[in-house]
Amino acid sequence: MTQAPRVGVLALQGGVREHETVLRRLGADVVLVRRPEHLEGLEAIVLPGGESSAIDKLMRIFGIREPLQQLIASGLPTLGTCAGLILLADAIHDAAPGQLQLGGLDVVVRRNAFGAQNQSFEVDLDAPEISEEPVHAVFIRGPLVESVGEQAHVIAALDDGRVVAVGQGNIIGLSFHPEVAGEGRFHAKLIELTVARRSSAT
Repeated sequence: MTQAPRVGVLALQGGVREHETVLRRLGADVVLVRRPEHLEGLEAIVLPGGESSAIDKLMRIFGIREPLQQLIASGLPTLGTCAGLILLADAIHDAAPGQLQLGGLDVVVRRNAFGAQNQSFEVDLDAPEISEEPVHAVFIRGPLVESVGEQAHVIAALDDGRVVAVGQGNIIGLSFHPEVAGEGRFHAKLIELTVARRSSAT
């Protein structure tokens, strides 16, 4: 690419800085998205971990939810980690009262399926779509993908078969936090999707 990909990180709540660090390391032009105007000109976006219901409320307060939802539906390359996966899921079993979804992933998720924060753990996962070598995942109160619809597909699962990474078109959703350990291969995949979309538009 002759120009650095312009990648947004939704920066209303949650773990923003680690994503910003990984993206800058990969050569992206990073925009911290806090207002609707920050969405202009983006070629991809990351939805970070945090509290999904709080992020949903803040997106509505600041007028970001609807324009972002439209961008994702139009094919904007999107990476959602932990709370980001919850926001991207078409349905969740235990949504907070009044919680709205951005949608885009034909999956059903369950929040906080991996227990409390003190039950966090790390594991290497096989994800051939992302890398030939195992990728490192940090689980912190992560959601579980309980079912995967026809439009989505599994990217990675734990040894016991529980699905923790899914994809659909230009969207990637993860139950875990690769950015916490500096694992950049999912972000690199996001940039790869951005390159492909830019090329198809020319």
